[in-house]
Amino acid sequence: MSTTTTTEPAWSRTERAKAAAQLMLGWVALLWAIEAVDYATGHALDAYGIVGRDPDTLTGVLTGSFLHFGFEHVASNSVPLLVLGFITALSGIRRFLAVSVLILLADGIGTWLIAPSDGMTLGASGVVYGLFGYVVVRGFVERKVLGVLVGVAVAAYWGGTFFLGLLPLDPTISWQGHLCGLAGGVLTALYFRRPAPPRPALLS
Repeated sequence: MSTTTTTEPAWSRTERAKAAAQLMLGWVALLWAIEAVDYATGHALDAYGIVGRDPDTLTGVLTGSFLHFGFEHVASNSVPLLVLGFITALSGIRRFLAVSVLILLADGIGTWLIAPSDGMTLGASGVVYGLFGYVVVRGFVERKVLGVLVGVAVAAYWGGTFFLGLLPLDPTISWQGHLCGLAGGVLTALYFRRPAPPRPALLS
């Protein structure tokens, strides 16, 4: 008796890279388009951010990461979001979408709980921190050499800058959002760690 399994055709590395690039370019383009609408409406969209523990801003848990305080703010998040998102999406679009949703929710809910109640929190930097934490930790929890090397390289390049963003040095920067996003990314990497491959089926 033998056991066989069927799997869907796997994407080639080139196809995965192309899909990941298109997805992240589309995401970043969306952020710029939203900010253009915000600018054209006199920054009316900024009201859909997060104010700590304000029940009227709970919708900001979902919308806050797509809004920014001006084009300079969008620009500061665009490159790290593009790069870290691309690296994450190389593992598969479905996995990337699930990871992104969990990070966004963890960042949004955490920020709503601990952010100050006298200011509005907006921006994709919490998601960026989440993707950073995910990419850095993923290789270690999955015990993959390439993943570890990528994580170390990302940590070496951006680690110092991201660490400073966790410190309450600038009252105009939400270190709370950064911290919640980073924690969400690390926890997501632990949650999605791949189990050990199954043993091959025996013939009898």
